[in-house]
Amino acid sequence: MIDLGISKIALIGAVALIVIGPEKLPRVARTVGTLLGKAQRYVADVKAEVSRSMELEELKKMRDTVENAAKDVENTIQSETSDFEKSWSEATQDALPAAEPEVPQYRHPKKKWRLKQGATPQWYKARNGVRTKALSGAARVARYRPQRLS
Repeated sequence: MIDLGISKIALIGAVALIVIGPEKLPRVARTVGTLLGKAQRYVADVKAEVSRSMELEELKKMRDTVENAAKDVENTIQSETSDFEKSWSEATQDALPAAEPEVPQYRHPKKKWRLKQGATPQWYKARNGVRTKALSGAARVARYRPQRLS
């Protein structure tokens, strides 16, 4: 950049005062200040854009390395699983007899729940307060409403 000291700025100001004149000098100074501000903002924007592009390239490189590492892990897992499947198939072929045993079919343990509930006697349900019939909302309110003292 240009090395401007106090003496150089004073010299430029004196020359501008003589050349431009005292009437137009404030307007020219404002215009120069505005242009310098715009130039500084432009330089700052360019610097920010360059730094953003550098960060973006770094992130792309990092993403590529992570993707390559993930692919390597996936390839090793696939090779290990294929090796395991081969050894498992060899081990199971040696251990299994020629005929496959029949696998029993799954039965849900509560398949006959209606029979179990129906087997409870009515007198037992009445004594223990088990509901045997569905009540409507109005009937439930009427049944459980506290009675008035008269």
